[in-house]
This record gives sequence, C-alpha cells and structure tokens, in this order.
Amino acid sequence: MWRNLRILVLLLILLFVALNTYFDRVYATDWNIPLRVTVYPINGDGSEQAERFISQLSSDRFKHLEEFLAAEANHWGIKLEQPVSFRSAPQLRELPPALDPDANVLSAIWWSLRMRYWAWQSPELPGAAPDIRLFLVYHDPELTPTLSHSVGMQKGLYAVVNVFADRSMVGSNDVVTAHELLHTLGATDKYDPRTNQPLNPHGYADPTQQPLLPQTHAELMGGRIPISSTKSDIPESLRHVVVGPLTAAEIGWAQE
Repeated sequence: MWRNLRILVLLLILLFVALNTYFDRVYATDWNIPLRVTVYPINGDGSEQAERFISQLSSDRFKHLEEFLAAEANHWGIKLEQPVSFRSAPQLRELPPALDPDANVLSAIWWSLRMRYWAWQSPELPGAAPDIRLFLVYHDPELTPTLSHSVGMQKGLYAVVNVFADRSMVGSNDVVTAHELLHTLGATDKYDPRTNQPLNPHGYADPTQQPLLPQTHAELMGGRIPISSTKSDIPESLRHVVVGPLTAAEIGWAQE
C-alpha cells in the first residue's frame, strides 16, 4: 500500500513539473506582454578583479540588450515596445552546481534537477517574480583566459552565463548573454560543436549573400561571423548580430 502511495505521489510530482514546464514555455513565447528577466551577478573565480568589476556594474548595463532584442523583435513583427525587460539583483555568493564534464546520463539528469532547484530558490526582488533568471558568472581574464561552456535551459527558464570581468569585453559578454537567453526560449544552436563554425544556411546572418563569404554579421545562435569555410570571428558587440528566420520561429517571433 505504502509503495503504491509513494509511486502515486511521485507521478503527481512529475505531472506537476511537466505541466508547469509546458505552461512556462507557452507563456514565455506568446509575446503578449514583456518578459521579466532578473540577472544575478556572481564572482566565478573569487578574484579581486571580478569582485571590483561586479561592484562597479551600472544600473543601465542591460540597455544594449534590451534595445537589440526590441529591434530584432520589431523586425519580425512583434509590436511590443520592450519585449524583454531586465532587472539587476544583488550579487550572489554561492556558485551554481557544477556539471562534471565526464558526467553520464544519470549524473546529468541529477545535475539538472539540482540546478533547477538552485535557480528556483534564488532571492527574489520586490514586485512580480521573474519569468527568466540569468546567472552571470564573472571571471578575471588573467586567471581564467578560457571560459567554461555557458548553458541556457528551457526547462526551468534559467541560464548560467560565463563572462569576463573586463570592460573591453562587455560587448561580447552581451552577445553570449543574448545567446543563452534565447536558449531558455527554445532557440537551438546553429553551429558545428566540433569546430564552432556557423552552419549554413541557418547559422548565417545572410545566407543569400553573393559571394557568400565573408559575412559581415553573426546570426545570434550561430554565434560567430563566418569569414571563410574554416574561420569565423566572435562578434565584438550586438551591433554585429542578427536573429535569423529559424531562430525567430523557434522563439515565437515568426512562422517556420
């Protein structure tokens, strides 16, 4: 009897999580009202540089992200003046759960559950609860010249974004942040994970350009500006990035 009761409770919990995920997904991409995004800064390597950088972050630091998303959404027919609104939360002192690079499937599932709970219990700001939580983990480029892979999760609507604590890299940080934000809304990567080269046509900003290469802009989920068949550049800012047709369809801005 007790065994059957435990199984029933577990099934009800799983059903609740599945329904909650479904309705979160539908609500986040209907674009009837602006999405609320709360951003939590974290010192990723415990460095003085990252700590100082976080303490000096300005209140309008997400202006370029908001303007970029508004312009791209408008291009695809979304009439909201500000489709995504960012709010800054106080610095978190706890690092998110780490995923072992050699984790098996079960370990990855367990990490996903832990990460989702960790994101869910993050401190709330006054007012309405956020639709999406972004955790920006800052690193001193002198100590951490190569960043771990960032992750944006549609299930749970959160992202852990590894960025550099350096003013010269604010533009590229914005590109990575926008990329992971769109992952939470259902956008897929459009580059070859083995080479990081954008995939033609969906990973190209202008796949009809003649000659095709070099491109002048990056498709956001392609991640880079294709220069040749084997070389691509990281965009320095969102001024060199667009949202392509497939990505727009995946997040509800356009029809496939």
